[in-house]
Amino acid sequence: MTAARWHKSTHSDTSGCVEVAENLPGRVYVRDTKDRDGGTLAFAPASWRAFVAAVSTDR
Repeated sequence: MTAARWHKSTHSDTSGCVEVAENLPGRVYVRDTKDRDGGTLAFAPASWRAFVAAVSTDR
């Protein structure tokens, strides 16, 4: 995970933040900004895109 380039989600606010790493082949990683050592979730890129699209349309 040392090669992961983390960025804060544009949907995060001051009360809760997630960071996403999308630069590693075959996986998208997500972690809690407040607990970076607490572990990560891993998703297939297509699954992550589907999740983001579903969340984005449910506003």
